[in-house]
Amino acid sequence: MVFSYFPGCTLKTKGKALDESARKAAAALGFTLEELPEWQCCGAVYPQATDEIATRLSSVRALMAAQEQGRELVTLCSACHHVIKRVNCDMQSNAEIRDKVGRYLNLQTPYAGETNVLHYLEVLRDRIGFDEVKRRVVNPLTGKKIGAYYGCLLLRPGKQMQMDDPENPTILEDFIRAIGAEPVYYAQRNECCGGYQTLENRPQAQKRATEVVDNATACGAQLLVTACPLCLYNLTQNAANPLPVVYFTELLAQALGVE
Repeated sequence: MVFSYFPGCTLKTKGKALDESARKAAAALGFTLEELPEWQCCGAVYPQATDEIATRLSSVRALMAAQEQGRELVTLCSACHHVIKRVNCDMQSNAEIRDKVGRYLNLQTPYAGETNVLHYLEVLRDRIGFDEVKRRVVNPLTGKKIGAYYGCLLLRPGKQMQMDDPENPTILEDFIRAIGAEPVYYAQRNECCGGYQTLENRPQAQKRATEVVDNATACGAQLLVTACPLCLYNLTQNAANPLPVVYFTELLAQALGVE
């Protein structure tokens, strides 16, 4: 099973652990992430303006590259997934944006969102199956109480992202069970960590990160897992009483014995 893969900029620098553990875990589970050639930054923030075409182009190029390979496109970083998935929805549903992008890129046939975009967690749930993941585990994380931290970009807006229920998600908790640990439910698990405010309003970012971590700690979490490099940074650097925070792929690799 081979997927086209968009790593994104952070996974080549500060977020290397997310990328490297994901690739090793994929190999152990029998699927391959084939990195797209000459990919560019996704744009980092989804453009709200419908007349903003330039910042959508790198995502469209990645989507078209996967289409040419005849594969689904897998992402890992929550921010990259958010941008690429929403741009793909634009190309499917907004004729004005689709036409402008097609003319800007001088396409004979405009790209119309044909590529299916999957987050790595969706590959585990929908292509491999959490039961199969559980069967492959050799080092179960028995006794670990882990809080899933979704943040805001992975799930919302729900109609476009279509990964899980944005108010009551289960995909990360099901993943935690599959690797042998106990998921901890807490109220702040799908609330914003304040990451985008870190530069301009750090006190507010610290307040939000502290609220998330304190809530998880009060509910019994020993550590948090996330798919977002920005969330990991904010929760570890700005929370007043930080918990250990790791990428979900790091725990997956550990459980599969390919740490």
